[in-house]
Amino acid sequence: MRIGELAARAGTTTRTLRYYESRGLLPARRTGNGYRTYDEDDLRLLRQIRTLQDFGFDLEETRPFVECLRAGHPEGDSCPASLVVYRRKLAQLDALIEELTSVRAQVGAQLARAEAAVPGGPEPKCELGGQA
Repeated sequence: MRIGELAARAGTTTRTLRYYESRGLLPARRTGNGYRTYDEDDLRLLRQIRTLQDFGFDLEETRPFVECLRAGHPEGDSCPASLVVYRRKLAQLDALIEELTSVRAQVGAQLARAEAAVPGGPEPKCELGGQA
């Protein structure tokens, strides 16, 4: 299939496909007259890339998964390099969850203090900006 058909089937643009090609994620096969040509395996690569990006992986993080598919594995995440990326991403997500949990606790504490203020009483002190 040509680049336009692949883009349509993958739900992306030809510009994106050319970018992936320039990054070495999509093969650059050409016919005798210079047209790019692709097959169903290339569509699988694109779907793998898109799924990972939907999960928050950046483009370079998808490379081990693409290489795993190219090596003939039916799933792009069954190679050791893919597992390394999964583990690293999970560690990043765990750190982010921990940080957000801490921020949530702080906001909850601020809300509790604000709600505990007696109507008509003194102005509650805003501890976020250090102002009274």
